[in-house]
Amino acid sequence: MGCTANGAAPSVDKRSFGDPTAFEPFWRKMGDKCKVVIDGGDLMSYFSDVGNVCWFLEPELGDAIRRLHRVVGNAVTEDRHIVVGTGSTQLFQAALYALTTPAGVGPVSVVSSAPYYSSYPEVVDCLRSGLYKWGGDACTFDKDGPFIEVVNSPNNPDGTLRESVVKSGRGNIIYDLAYYWPQYTAITSAADHDIMLFTCSKCTGHAGSRIGWALVKDKEIAKKMTQYITITSIGVSKESQFRTAKIMEVICDGCQNVGSSAESENFFGYARELMSKRWQKLREALEHSECLSLFKYQQERCLFTGELNERLPGRYKYIYIYIYYIYHPLRGWRAKKASRTANNFYEDLISLEEAGRLLEPIPSLLGLAYCAGKRILMESLNDYWRSKGLGTEIN
Repeated sequence: MGCTANGAAPSVDKRSFGDPTAFEPFWRKMGDKCKVVIDGGDLMSYFSDVGNVCWFLEPELGDAIRRLHRVVGNAVTEDRHIVVGTGSTQLFQAALYALTTPAGVGPVSVVSSAPYYSSYPEVVDCLRSGLYKWGGDACTFDKDGPFIEVVNSPNNPDGTLRESVVKSGRGNIIYDLAYYWPQYTAITSAADHDIMLFTCSKCTGHAGSRIGWALVKDKEIAKKMTQYITITSIGVSKESQFRTAKIMEVICDGCQNVGSSAESENFFGYARELMSKRWQKLREALEHSECLSLFKYQQERCLFTGELNERLPGRYKYIYIYIYYIYHPLRGWRAKKASRTANNFYEDLISLEEAGRLLEPIPSLLGLAYCAGKRILMESLNDYWRSKGLGTEIN
């Protein structure tokens, strides 16, 4: 890692983010097809469409979003309000605000099935809101009163397709469908839920544009989400919206040309092939491992491709791996054998890094093991890591 101009180390560790630049070669190949020209006098107003619930949504982006979902078939857009946000994180916070105002007696619990996206607790609690609070694992949630369940499907980190698990009738559900695109999973049906969140960073790889969108059934909820975004950022960048609309146009045109001479412009075909190659590298790296094993997903028929497709989870640094340390204590393992196991584990991780550095950073993988609750082996692993001078410790 480099240094800043004053010689200090950068304040942000890039490895702590999933930066989806893997799709960059495809977009560079598209060249001028994705070009958007904006003059100095363009897009200067706050307002885009004052007759729309989300008044800062550019009509071109709204049309592009609906077209993209029709082409892919992954979500129902009819009778839905589109709310655009600065990434899906802002939309998630907007949905929490919309579902908890006006305030009740106390903060509403927000839950999600473990293993859940690691940023959910931080995003929920960062403002220390009196409207809502993080409530932990949805599978063990048994409190009375209102709640909000976040369903991430396909789930980050394990890639599973999920539904709501809390059985109480007093809750609201937010569906985070960031990875429900053909390069990651088979499209088995058009998602049809009250609140569905999507993001450009996972769909197309354009994380820097910071564009997300929500498909919302209830008009009043859409109004409140729009109100939250108005309060926090007075809308969303028009330049980013126009760029995203153009990108979506190119994707849709490429999908409709499948089978013709322009088939090489099918973005989802390109992205899925890339994901498949990366997963193959990962499988080869773990082929002879005694400690690590990849979960095998069943193939499902994809309505978009018409083929049987295997799930290819896209969050590399959180790829869900079965760590045999989790099971060994149940078979009578003790700490005296952990150092040998830790050594094998360390060597496997080195092999993984050499296979394209698909797992970064290492502590994230260890964190998954710790969450399984087998502390005795984790303490032994900490001792081994310290002996290697890596300084990684799980508390």
